[in-house]
Amino acid sequence: MAQTTDGSARYYSRTDLQLREDVPGAHLWAVSLEHTMLTYFEVQPHSRFECHQHESEQITLVLEGQLFFETASQVITVKAGEVIAIPSNVPHAVFTREHPVRAVDAWSPVREQYRR
Repeated sequence: MAQTTDGSARYYSRTDLQLREDVPGAHLWAVSLEHTMLTYFEVQPHSRFECHQHESEQITLVLEGQLFFETASQVITVKAGEVIAIPSNVPHAVFTREHPVRAVDAWSPVREQYRR
């Protein structure tokens, strides 16, 4: 359970940040405030987030491996240390190939399905 430090900040220890399944082969934890959210994902090889869109803007930083973002016109490879920024309501799919991936996402507004 998150702890407040002085009533104005929340602190999450490693034990607070437990992975839970999202789509098959992908696990995450999420931390949110009123208007912003951070998620951490571990995605196994050959996993896929089918084409979707959301009101939230999404900024993804790949920490390890490669994520592939498929839009209507292209597939963008995002490698470790690289970032992709997806505007609100842009349809996209995300997938991995032969290697696992670790990534973090920043979101605004908060996606209710991940709210913690």
